[in-house]
Amino acid sequence: MTGPGRFGIDWRGRARHLLLGGAVSLATVLATAALSAWPAWQSLAPGAAVLRLSFSHSGARNCRDRTEAELAKLPPNMRDAQICDRRRAPVRIEMDIDGQPVLAADLAPSGLAGSGPSRIYHRFELPAGHYKVDLRMRDDPAVAGFTQEATFDIDLVPAQSQAIDFDASAGRFFLH
Repeated sequence: MTGPGRFGIDWRGRARHLLLGGAVSLATVLATAALSAWPAWQSLAPGAAVLRLSFSHSGARNCRDRTEAELAKLPPNMRDAQICDRRRAPVRIEMDIDGQPVLAADLAPSGLAGSGPSRIYHRFELPAGHYKVDLRMRDDPAVAGFTQEATFDIDLVPAQSQAIDFDASAGRFFLH
C-alpha cells in the first residue's frame, strides 16, 4: 500500500517533522536536567548548623469562680462553676545559648479575639560545636517566675538542623 494509511494520513511525509519534534523535546528535557543541578546552592555556610525553636502553646485564661447567687440566676444547663475570659494570656519565652541571652519575647495569642495559641519559629545559625541551651517559659502571668524550664547540652555537626519543641501534654521541652 503506497497511498495514505489506515486513517487517511500519509506518515512518510511527516517523518521529518516527527523526528525534529522528538529531538527538540529531548534537548529541552536534557537542558532542564542539566540546569537543575546548576548552580550549586547551599542554605548554610560551610561548617555551620541550625538550631530552631518552634512551638505552638496556649497561655492561661483568666478565670474566676461564680458565686452561688450568679449560679442561681442561670438556667440549669448553663451553670458552669467558673467563668473565663475569652482572651488568653501571652506566653513569655526566654532562651540562652552558652549563658548569653539570644531570645526574650512575649508571644501574643493568635486569633481575632486572642483566644488561640501563641506561636514561635526562630532560627539560629551557629558554628558547629557543643552548646548549652537554657529555655524558660511562662504561660500564666499569675505565677511568679517561669512555669517551664529546660536545659539541653547539644552537639551540632556541620549542616545539622536541630529543633526544639514544646509538648503541652507532658509540660516539657524536647529535641527533634
